[in-house]
Amino acid sequence: MKVTADTNVLVRAITGDHPRQSAIAQAALEQADKVAVPLPALCELVWVLGQGYKIGAGDICDAIRRLINVGNVSVNRLAVEAGLAILDAGGDFADGVIAFEGNWLGGEAFISFDRKAVELLEGHGSSARLLA
Repeated sequence: MKVTADTNVLVRAITGDHPRQSAIAQAALEQADKVAVPLPALCELVWVLGQGYKIGAGDICDAIRRLINVGNVSVNRLAVEAGLAILDAGGDFADGVIAFEGNWLGGEAFISFDRKAVELLEGHGSSARLLA
């Protein structure tokens, strides 16, 4: 079966925090022929792991890299790598994903009121502008 993983399934599979649901989630992901992981689910996953579980950015990056390297997992790898680059640099995964996808959709510059996001994106070669 080909499935799309919801954020709560990913959280349970990665954290193992709920013995019964975690085992079910892990089995469902392992048994699927294909696991589609949408970008919004990954953005939510990063937020939940960081804010809810207080897991550090490095450990979150490692978990996402392990997830996307599983043979049956399908993601927009370029967008995920853009998000991971910003997360690795101390920023928000979602900002990297948003900037990447915006560029893919034809946007020429990421605009934001978030100074840190703009600085990190510019530092990674993206066109970004701070709105004041």
